[in-house]
Amino acid sequence: MSLVSISRQLADAVDRLSFPEPVACVYNPLQYARQSHERFLDYGKPGVPNLLLGMNPGPWGMAQTGVPFGEITAARDWLQVEAPVKPPRRQHPKRPIEGFNCTRSEVSGRRLWGWAQKNFSSPRDFFHRFFILNYCPLVFMEESGKNLTPDKLPADIRAELFELCDTALQQTVDYLQPKQMIGVGQFALKRAKIALPNHSLLFGSILHPSPASPAANRGWEEQVEKQLAELGVMKP
Repeated sequence: MSLVSISRQLADAVDRLSFPEPVACVYNPLQYARQSHERFLDYGKPGVPNLLLGMNPGPWGMAQTGVPFGEITAARDWLQVEAPVKPPRRQHPKRPIEGFNCTRSEVSGRRLWGWAQKNFSSPRDFFHRFFILNYCPLVFMEESGKNLTPDKLPADIRAELFELCDTALQQTVDYLQPKQMIGVGQFALKRAKIALPNHSLLFGSILHPSPASPAANRGWEEQVEKQLAELGVMKP
């Protein structure tokens, strides 16, 4: 099963779920940003040694571009995956989908892809060592427009959603055959360990680049380079 078929199957499956309060609006960029998302998936090749796993899309990153941690300029200018994005019919007025015309810059994506550009001469060089995906493909918003992370969903619907996400992650690992799974934050690491109990993977984590993390605001790049060196991924 290819990455594209895994993505499309997951996108359709999660679209069939219903999300109760406090969820007021849900975005599925695997559907409305499919073209740029699938251009990004072209970078994923079997045998990549390290798989970086995030939580779910941010409202100014993957929600706009379809690219994990998909800060606009990085996705457009470095990864070169720009494609038309057709906004979903139902949008939150405080979180409009403007695709690659969005003028907001996602800090998490700027930090992660900025690090990649600094350390690798080209996307091909980076993706020879790493691939990146999110555990959950959906963006959740409360009535106020506040971002709601998947771990804060009601328990019953969270279990349904996570079962679908676990299956997609298993299929992705079976396809890519990485040696190491690296959670971008502790949530992703925990979910990967639950989803992949029978896979002969090494597991580790790095600090999430979110500006909501005080630790990440104190030199995220330097801390992550140290963590990757400890995992044997990058030279100290």
